[in-house]
Amino acid sequence: MKPEDFPENIRSYLIPGPTGRLTYQCLGCKAVFDIKKLLYTCPDCGQVLLIDDPDADRLKAISGKMWRRIFDYRKMLSISALKGIYRYHEFLGPIMPLDAVIYLGEGHTPLVAANDRLQQQVGVPFYFKNDGQNPSASFKDRGMASALSYINYLIRAGEVSDILAVCASTGDTSAAAALYSAYLSPKVKSAVLLPHKKVTPQQLSQPLGSGATVFEIPGVFDDCMKVVEALSEKYPVALLNSKNAWRILGQESYAYEIAQDLEYDLSKKVIIVPIGNAGNITAILRGFIKFFEVGIIETLPKIIGVQSDHADPVYRYYQQPDPDQRHFQPVTVQPSVAQAAMIGNPVSMPRVIHLVDRYNTLSGDPNVFFVRVNEQQIMDWQLKACRNGHIACTHGGECLAGLVTARRLNYVADDEVAILDATAHAIKFSDFQNMYFDQAFPPEFEISPNPDLINQPILVQPSGPVPAPEKPLLGTELAQFVTTVSESIANALDLKGKPPL
Repeated sequence: MKPEDFPENIRSYLIPGPTGRLTYQCLGCKAVFDIKKLLYTCPDCGQVLLIDDPDADRLKAISGKMWRRIFDYRKMLSISALKGIYRYHEFLGPIMPLDAVIYLGEGHTPLVAANDRLQQQVGVPFYFKNDGQNPSASFKDRGMASALSYINYLIRAGEVSDILAVCASTGDTSAAAALYSAYLSPKVKSAVLLPHKKVTPQQLSQPLGSGATVFEIPGVFDDCMKVVEALSEKYPVALLNSKNAWRILGQESYAYEIAQDLEYDLSKKVIIVPIGNAGNITAILRGFIKFFEVGIIETLPKIIGVQSDHADPVYRYYQQPDPDQRHFQPVTVQPSVAQAAMIGNPVSMPRVIHLVDRYNTLSGDPNVFFVRVNEQQIMDWQLKACRNGHIACTHGGECLAGLVTARRLNYVADDEVAILDATAHAIKFSDFQNMYFDQAFPPEFEISPNPDLINQPILVQPSGPVPAPEKPLLGTELAQFVTTVSESIANALDLKGKPPL
């Protein structure tokens, strides 16, 4: 639809222009910095930053009901810049002109309801929000659309030029960073650091295909992160990890979409998210807080963060019930099928601590919880999800295992509805499925495949002549082959012949 086709009282709100101002705010010393610089940590104390809108109260001049109408009407526009995460422009990047927005098809991924059988196994109704349907097949595209749109804005304004974007990755970040950087080439080039042999072949192929310079180094993600941090401190590069506050800003769109798709009614809703570098849970907390404070939603949903016992520093931190006694301690990770969450020292931990406190205060009661699951549960529940019509990745399996655990701990009530984050497409982690089916997991994963969940192809190899490339069967030989193979398949499936007409 075109703007002139909408009700007159909504038209002036439909296409947003640059408004307001943004600043970087340090979570440590509380210093404030100009947004026109590429900053990733506080120059004064080294702490992480959040992007703050000092004039955010102006958003309250519009009622929550009107905001809901604005977003719902924008949904019908055919303007490219407003099709993705910037449907929520005023909450994500109000200073950004729409012609600087990079849109590659990200955002507005579907909520897919679990079927009756799977809901009965779990005990409550739930949805997967399938972020594997983003362009690079993971949720990281949300943050990259924001970060690269901002870089594009700075390039157009003459503030920066000849950008080299760098990131450390367990796979998904590198794919998204390389894809969005390639869209802005040659003005932006990308380089990514991956832990050697800790990334699936599918994930490695993505940044290579997008033309990024890929470096594999010994160690795990945390080691790669130390290297890119050193690069960003010494050289003029754009860091695209979640240390980049623009990444967090873009990922807030996940929360906004859930609110809109659920008609802005978040009572008795539970959002379950895996925790790796803690950027995603940070963004989700902040997104819901923003919508709540402006009146777009009237209830803050329950948030449950999930970690594997092979990488669980956030879970351990919150096991101490007394906030004054809590002390964050990084952990040494073990191999995990939830590979993107295999991070022992999450960059966004200070943001999590800050936002969890604020979220619980606004909620009036504890409303953020953390659970831990094991690798066996992650793989088993991922496979169960996929056998019931989902394309859940291992991190989606981690969320489903987390929901089951949260039910057992009474964090989720019988009358609540859960929304689970499937962060990437299942095909990115198909090697883990293959290892499960082949019963080939190395011992350090601590996974023993359940025979009921193993699925393997059945080779049908009849005796006698068989077709081959450029050597087709003909006549009687073809008829015999078809009869033999079809009867073998019918016997394997226990099929009965059709009754006579």
